[in-house]
Amino acid sequence: MWQAEHVRELLRALHPGCEIRIEGVSTEGDRILDRALYEIGGKALFIKELEHALLEGRADLAVHSLKDVPMILPAPFALVAVLLREDPRDAFVSNRFAGLDALPDGSVVGTSSLRRAAQLRAQRPGLQVRALRGNVNTRLAKLDAGDYDAIVLAAAGLKRLGLAQRIRQILAPTDCLPAAGQGALGIEIRADRTDLAAWLAPLADTSTTVQVTAERAVSRELGGSCRVPLAAYCEPRGSGLLLRGRVAAEDGHVMLEASASSDESTIDAAERIGAEVAAALRAQGAEKWLGSS
Repeated sequence: MWQAEHVRELLRALHPGCEIRIEGVSTEGDRILDRALYEIGGKALFIKELEHALLEGRADLAVHSLKDVPMILPAPFALVAVLLREDPRDAFVSNRFAGLDALPDGSVVGTSSLRRAAQLRAQRPGLQVRALRGNVNTRLAKLDAGDYDAIVLAAAGLKRLGLAQRIRQILAPTDCLPAAGQGALGIEIRADRTDLAAWLAPLADTSTTVQVTAERAVSRELGGSCRVPLAAYCEPRGSGLLLRGRVAAEDGHVMLEASASSDESTIDAAERIGAEVAAALRAQGAEKWLGSS
């Protein structure tokens, strides 16, 4: 809802006087909280009902966390704008410990992400990493109730909700590489709404769009889903790009890494280095860990 309200305010600034109404939709991914996402259909559960609203004409556009958007959208839909990215990194939250290294072995850490879980287990095999579902406030409440010693969330969500004070440590990408598109918002519309695409175009951020294109290319090439501990993160390097990718065994005992760079920052360059990183991970044997995707 914060994301929708944020986009509404941006549109009002661009198009004063335009009436913008928010149609709240509770998705299946929001409702089913007692099972892991990969057991109930994956992150697409967060967008399915929103796409139905687009098809039925109840909504003109849908706002998503980009990391929840499938790498290939079905034909009736188009991703027309990627907004300026918030902090893409993961955040360590705890009421008792200042950071990941301060956790004693045996501590219980909660996360909803196989990607985070695998990297946490690789870095700290003595921790107990347990599933944690729900929205940000629900997860924080479970931490505050003592169910977990610490939890790991996207820094972007905490900052957007005014909860940055809960962050005890920002995890460096070298320790916990982010998910493809993490921290970015994407706007989806029906592909035939070219009028609306032109109206939304000024919201797109060029640098963010290029960077997440590289990340999503890795995931697309590898068939990434929430069933696979897959990470991809692209950042600017001078006038170019540096892209890193990881594929892991769920228990963290194997972690494959690859990187690629470009001297320019364009969509074509992003697609190229995304394909290079995916190919390098496959060459290292990533297929073994991608089999269930």
